[in-house]
Amino acid sequence: MNIHRFHVHPHSSAHVYLRLQPGQSWEDISPKLLEDLGQLTKANSIKGCKEKSVEVSYTPWSNLLKKSGMAAGEVSFSNNAMVKKLQIKKNNKILNRLEKTKVEKFPDLEKEKMQAEKEKRKIAREAMVVKKQEELRLEQEKKEQEALKSYDLIFDESNMRSNYDNDGDLEDDFM
Repeated sequence: MNIHRFHVHPHSSAHVYLRLQPGQSWEDISPKLLEDLGQLTKANSIKGCKEKSVEVSYTPWSNLLKKSGMAAGEVSFSNNAMVKKLQIKKNNKILNRLEKTKVEKFPDLEKEKMQAEKEKRKIAREAMVVKKQEELRLEQEKKEQEALKSYDLIFDESNMRSNYDNDGDLEDDFM
């Protein structure tokens, strides 16, 4: 899944997650959406919401690293180069706009994950069928090309004669 985590960097805070559409890259996230996500993240941070400006970091979910010795809620990153940061200043206009359009959902994430994996497997199977059909078509084409180059079409037993089928008459008249 293409999920990204937003977090107020130095503080303990609620996280905001963004699920991108299939095929969409995290480099393609619009600056306006980044600002909205940053404002939500800042507003949901206990300490961050009191500050004028905070640093919000975001990274793909797959880049998060959790080790057994870490405290609850503490995470690290597999690759620090994949962590991007935003400087967010409080903007009440954005927060009010977001509050008016707020829709709370409690999705069954496990079910959604299973559905997404099922869809991926279906797409992979369809791709495999297409690939197999293409291979069969190419193999058939290759056989047809070999048949055109072969002498098998010229060889016809009905036009052949054998000495065993001859009468002895031909040999008698020889001399």
